[in-house]
Amino acid sequence: MTDTWIDTFKGLRRLPDDIRTDLETGSQIVTVPPGTQIFAPGQTADNLWLLLEGTVKVQQKSETGRDVFLYRVHGGESCVLTTACMLAFEDYAAEGTSETEVKAVAIPRKTFDDLVAKSPVFREFVFTAYSRRITDLFTLIDDIVFQRMDVRLASRLLELVDDKNVVHATHAILGTELGTAREVISRTLAEFQRRGWIEQSRGEVHLVDVDGLERLVRSSGAQS
Repeated sequence: MTDTWIDTFKGLRRLPDDIRTDLETGSQIVTVPPGTQIFAPGQTADNLWLLLEGTVKVQQKSETGRDVFLYRVHGGESCVLTTACMLAFEDYAAEGTSETEVKAVAIPRKTFDDLVAKSPVFREFVFTAYSRRITDLFTLIDDIVFQRMDVRLASRLLELVDDKNVVHATHAILGTELGTAREVISRTLAEFQRRGWIEQSRGEVHLVDVDGLERLVRSSGAQS
């Protein structure tokens, strides 16, 4: 059989031909521009999204009104919150927004329910992706509670940096990413700059000494 979008996802490549056909005919490929709100608190999860290209940022608003970053969905991944809502028939409690142009496969609830019920391979794909992301969320909680802010910020800068060693983010955005106040980010970045690790300009952080940031992360046992 000719390769299709299904082969982008390792866990779906073992689907038998009849199930592949059901999945392809029962879903559709969608494209959304950057900055599109894909889901929001209180909305019903009607489709499971499998990302082919781009990134989606998932965050939740705290009781104090602060946005708290939860995770990103990248090409080749699914959204654990959508999976959880579809399995539990619950509404969303967080917001998902496209950070780039996103190309994805939307699998409607009927197709999702049918395939989970009759295909062990599809069911394994869904629950494997779900369990991996849950593990990531526990790691996030551990980082927030136990990890030093300078280490967390260094790790996030290394994660977000582009191929020109630039992070395109304001102090406020980085604060949202790490669940802390903008002022804390500003103080920590000022210390990084004093050490010669970064240089700052409006809306950008230039990584001058990547090795220095990596040494800080390694010294704590954290993963960048």
